[in-house]
Amino acid sequence: MNDHTWPHRSETSHFSTLLFPIKNPSTKPHNSTSNRICQFKSSSSSDYRDFASLPNDVLTKIAANFSLPNLQTASLVCKSWRDGLRPLREAMLFLRWGKRFKHGRGGVKANLDKALDSFLKGAARGSTLAMVDAGLVYWEMGKKEEGVALYRRAAELGDPAGQCNLGISYLQAEPPNVKEAVKWLYQASVAGYVRGQYQLALCLHRGIGTDQNLSEAARWYLRAADGGYVRAMYNVSLCYSLGKGFVKNHRQARKWMKFAADHGHRKAQLEHGLTLFSEGQMMKAVVYLELAGRGGETAAVHVKNVILQQLSTPSREHALSLADNWRALPSSR
Repeated sequence: MNDHTWPHRSETSHFSTLLFPIKNPSTKPHNSTSNRICQFKSSSSSDYRDFASLPNDVLTKIAANFSLPNLQTASLVCKSWRDGLRPLREAMLFLRWGKRFKHGRGGVKANLDKALDSFLKGAARGSTLAMVDAGLVYWEMGKKEEGVALYRRAAELGDPAGQCNLGISYLQAEPPNVKEAVKWLYQASVAGYVRGQYQLALCLHRGIGTDQNLSEAARWYLRAADGGYVRAMYNVSLCYSLGKGFVKNHRQARKWMKFAADHGHRKAQLEHGLTLFSEGQMMKAVVYLELAGRGGETAAVHVKNVILQQLSTPSREHALSLADNWRALPSSR
């Protein structure tokens, strides 16, 4: 399930009405799980009795996408909840073992079959987190129908990762179901899931499953970039640079290109390196071009070699040492 980046210019032709309004785009998305738990804990005594009588199947659906810390907090509300949430707490143990088997961590050898078995046991206990991970394993095994079925279960229970993966699955289906794809990507986006925001922006940018709308696409790119999604950082820079969805702004374009480069985006490292070269900042240019070249951007290698010929031996060694010790800033991929 590969992400794409900036659409080809032939894929963008006209503006249209705003189909997906964003409320308070500068405000970071709230954590609905935490809010629900806070509401539970601040209830009156009469409300408390109502919560205690909540049927277990309803409680399990409400808490289906809770992480272990949130489950532990919710289990403190009352004995009824502690008992009702036991299957989901057990699911977290299977989820942990599944990740160990999938990645070969915690003293166990990587074993995809055992990972899948653990994830499915967690999914059977109602955890959407386990459903999504089981779906990913099925997808990697080439069993896409089984994977999509689990994504759908998680998505219908309100899991943003499940909604995003289901939307991408619809885009990659033969034939694609673009209307359903956009519907689920939008739900993941408004929940604050940055990969969903980026994918929705691509759909709006290209006019896939909705009218093409560069202004809304740029705003969703920016939401995803603010959330740490590196591909979105790069596309935000292009939006400002080309005046696509935003008014042209060289300072913002440069800022976001550097952000993307510092978070490990290879094309951004190439372009930022070229910008530094044009400004005469040779040492910094070498570092970014070296990083881009190591990442497969062959055009960066030629320019870097030209610059190196102009530097003294100590300067060359220092620049390459900086590249050797460089580490990408953390991101949400």
